[in-house]
Amino acid sequence: MGIAENSKGLVLAVASGVFIGASFILKKKGLKQAATNGTRVGGYSYLLQPFWWAGMVTMFIGEVANFVAYIYAPALLVTPLGALSIIVSAVLAHFLLKEKLQQMGILGCVFCIVGSVLIVIHAPQEHALNSVQEIWDLATQPLFLVYVTVTVSIILALILHFEPRYGQKNMLVYLGICSLMGSLTVMSTKAIGIAIKLTLEGISQLTYPQTWFFLTVAVICIITQLNYLNKALDTFNTAIVSPVHYVMFTTLTIIASVIMFKDWSDQSASSIASEICGFIIVLSGTILLHATREKEQPNMRGSLTWYIGEDLVKGIEDERLNLIIHGSDYIEQ
Repeated sequence: MGIAENSKGLVLAVASGVFIGASFILKKKGLKQAATNGTRVGGYSYLLQPFWWAGMVTMFIGEVANFVAYIYAPALLVTPLGALSIIVSAVLAHFLLKEKLQQMGILGCVFCIVGSVLIVIHAPQEHALNSVQEIWDLATQPLFLVYVTVTVSIILALILHFEPRYGQKNMLVYLGICSLMGSLTVMSTKAIGIAIKLTLEGISQLTYPQTWFFLTVAVICIITQLNYLNKALDTFNTAIVSPVHYVMFTTLTIIASVIMFKDWSDQSASSIASEICGFIIVLSGTILLHATREKEQPNMRGSLTWYIGEDLVKGIEDERLNLIIHGSDYIEQ
């Protein structure tokens, strides 16, 4: 049963990475076409581009697949596979957008694939949960309550003390808030997903107050997470923010999952060590890919800047398009 559930989660996680990675390129191609046409409708001419809408639909499908993947497989398996979207977008950009994939970028892709294979081979089996009450029992165990208390305390300290003083100088302030919130988001959305699954199977979970509690926590965390991710993207270089956010978000999500769902309780030391090695290899590949990504240079007066970032629920591995127009002439860079 556990192997079958993990297989479903694996297929959905891989499909999510493909769809989300492709969506970046489709939307960017739509943005390029809008800039090439040189016509604007209130500054939103990209809304008239089929490629941009195809990217939005593809992104939605990918995010849904990612959400459902967490229902069938542990976060320890699903979250690191978010790196596949980076590989897909890099490869498609090379062929469709003529953004050259450097040799070190190719090496980064290989690292991500090898690390992902290691994680898949040694990933723990998903524990069968039959009610939201069982998830609530896991969420209220002492060790996880300590994690939540420490996490919330750090978030409050970052928001109230460090952000006003260092938010504009150090991206770790914004990304710390975003990643810590992200780990709680994944735990909450996993609980919601399992509740939905059980309800569709005829075992209604809507009468449990815990279901609505997890939903409330997820909404608060997602809104906060997106807010501070957007601040980081507005303030700092996207090429640096994306890999650092991926590393922090994935690491904290795995820690939270290991504590709450006891993912490593039935595994041998060698399997755990292999998963950690696979995770480190994926992180290395992700950093290599971002570090070697070819940057487009502006060649016209004025600018139209798009920031395309990813989370990951999902973290959602989330994406944001931020438009800044200077002057009457514009270009996407």
